[in-house]
Amino acid sequence: MHMETGRPDRRRGQLEAFLAGCGLAFDARAEYTAMLVDDGEIVAAGSLDGMTVKCVAVAPDRQGEGLAARVMTELRREAWARGHGQLMLYTKPRNRMMFAELGFSPLVETRDCLLMESGRGGLERFLAGLPGAEGVTGCIVANANPFTLGHRYLIERALDACDTLRVFILSEDKSLFSPDVRMALARAGCAELSRVSFHFTGPYLVSSATFPDYFLRDRQIVDRAFCELDVAVFGERIAPKMGITRRFVGTEPEDGVTRQYNECLKERLPGCGVEVVELPRREADGQVMRPAAAMSCGTADQMYLALRLAMCRRLLPPDAPMVLDDALVNFDPVRTRAALRVLREEPRQILLFTCRPLTQEEE
Repeated sequence: MHMETGRPDRRRGQLEAFLAGCGLAFDARAEYTAMLVDDGEIVAAGSLDGMTVKCVAVAPDRQGEGLAARVMTELRREAWARGHGQLMLYTKPRNRMMFAELGFSPLVETRDCLLMESGRGGLERFLAGLPGAEGVTGCIVANANPFTLGHRYLIERALDACDTLRVFILSEDKSLFSPDVRMALARAGCAELSRVSFHFTGPYLVSSATFPDYFLRDRQIVDRAFCELDVAVFGERIAPKMGITRRFVGTEPEDGVTRQYNECLKERLPGCGVEVVELPRREADGQVMRPAAAMSCGTADQMYLALRLAMCRRLLPPDAPMVLDDALVNFDPVRTRAALRVLREEPRQILLFTCRPLTQEEE
């Protein structure tokens, strides 16, 4: 028997079949996988996605041999090497005892999902670092990738309905902008608003896009499990500690998943003493301002290019070069020429790598 680690490209099909036989699906977002292979057959496996353990399984006829502990030891070693001292785990409630024996402690449990963390006291330490209530205290949870005037507008409207506003920025590093950059932009965008404070979510609040759903096969169950877990963590643990009585969300005219999630929060959070207030999004010329996720690829790329230029002008010395790798690939010809005119006017050296004949000709 030997251990194989890394990305399971060579055994991807075999791993998927092994996990399916254990009632799981392989999560393609996994960055690192450890597999125990015996005589060409996978007998145990587990994966890492950042600080989240996923897809841990042992062949039914090999249970009781300590194989899960060997896989978890390798995952812990790799996590430490990547700078993750704490690990999170999402699993079915029936697996509580198995993972408790591997050093994980339960945090919250719903009918479909159990959230556990390695060691003990992580959530308590996280809560101890959060402020308490100051008058009527409200909350917004946002990815802010990046922070925009739309976010600023929602914060201003929320301040009209509470004394103090706590804004949580997702700590997940799965976005175009890193968590630290998103936090810095959010704080800079609200610097003069004294009644607002910003906080990272830590590993305890995740987005619907990164909720580990590999152990749940029904899409409706996944959506319900994510909402119930958010209610359990936020409504039962975070909100009471911070004295939060109102959670503000923006209306969602286009994204059906987010709209359904908002409805779920409105249904369940009041049971925890938290009112869910839906705020209309900012409008421009009679139209709702759309988040970047709802924009076309070309429009989003134009926005990101403008933001990168603005950040370089603000944060870097004028002689620092700027590297763009096919940044205009989704621009139409008219906007490509306009963007090139702007880039030529930049005082800094710009290295533009491209395979598009149009941009080469324009240069």
